[in-house]
Amino acid sequence: MTTKPVRILSIDALRGFDMLLIIFADHFFFNLNEGAQTSFTSTLAEQFNHPKWFGSTFYDIIMPLFLFVVGAVIPFSLSKRIQNTTSKSAIYSKLIKRFITLFILGWVVQGNLLAWDINEFHVFSNTLQAIAVGYLFSCIAYIHLQKKWLYVVFAFCLVIYALILTAPIVPGVGRSLLLPDQNFALYFDRLVLGKFDDGLQYTWLLTGFGFTATTLSGVFAGELIKSTLPRKKVSLYLLLTGVAALALGLIWGIWHPIVKKIWSSTFVLASSGVCYILLALFYWVIDVKGKRKWAFPLKVIGMNAITAYVLSHVINFREVASFLLYGLEQYVGAYYQMILSVGGFGILYLLLWYMYKNNTFIKV
Repeated sequence: MTTKPVRILSIDALRGFDMLLIIFADHFFFNLNEGAQTSFTSTLAEQFNHPKWFGSTFYDIIMPLFLFVVGAVIPFSLSKRIQNTTSKSAIYSKLIKRFITLFILGWVVQGNLLAWDINEFHVFSNTLQAIAVGYLFSCIAYIHLQKKWLYVVFAFCLVIYALILTAPIVPGVGRSLLLPDQNFALYFDRLVLGKFDDGLQYTWLLTGFGFTATTLSGVFAGELIKSTLPRKKVSLYLLLTGVAALALGLIWGIWHPIVKKIWSSTFVLASSGVCYILLALFYWVIDVKGKRKWAFPLKVIGMNAITAYVLSHVINFREVASFLLYGLEQYVGAYYQMILSVGGFGILYLLLWYMYKNNTFIKV
């Protein structure tokens, strides 16, 4: 009999916080700025949009935080006790099933699978597929390697990917550079995926090294939380690790720039640092100080995170809200689109709350 994994509320809440950013915050702040047109709302809106290439905004933390939280759960879902009471074939069967399911869902939400047009189909172009890659390889490493070797794998992923982005020759360009259309990772994507490439400047295949490293950084956090250390020390170590990783990423970024679109190794370090800091904050408030009530809405979202993500991409909840709120436009003017954002999110949240109250949790 397998042991049910322990649930850490701070991890569920952080996952819910991340999903809140994905399914609500970006278009809310954009529409708020459209209505208010102030320098403050403009700054907020800019923070919820990706930079053209170099640097980072707060919006850039969303995808790595998703992978990080997935990694943080691995020590609980694949504890040694579970590995000892469950056959390796059964564990691998679940891993492969989850990998395939996430890839298919990625095709549904952004791979244009539902268009039923082979010319519009993208093989690899979505956060869920990045999670699938990072999760699979992190789990394999966790199952077969001792903890010290996981750190070696993490470092290897960062170093080998940094070399891939700087050492090879790109045909027609020359030495690979961390620039749009001039890096080997993008060249490799377009070479392998061909017409099924998403046509953007994001990279996916070789970026699997970065996806795995980001997920492993979450594994290390999960191991720390799962340890027998006092909770206050855990929160402190999480914070210190986050500050150190962020600083290292920024310093290395002087020579190897932080670029989210190609998931550079410095981006892995810097974003993982921010993830650690956020987890330290959530863990301190929820699990150390015991202040839990405020996190309930985030828990509702976080415990059905994949469902929330897929539904928000497949169903236009703002359009649904417009059928209920259309009469308000004459009174609120330029703020109407912002109200639709709130209304659409409210409908999705009510659905997630109903699922939570009925103990309906869709697992992938």
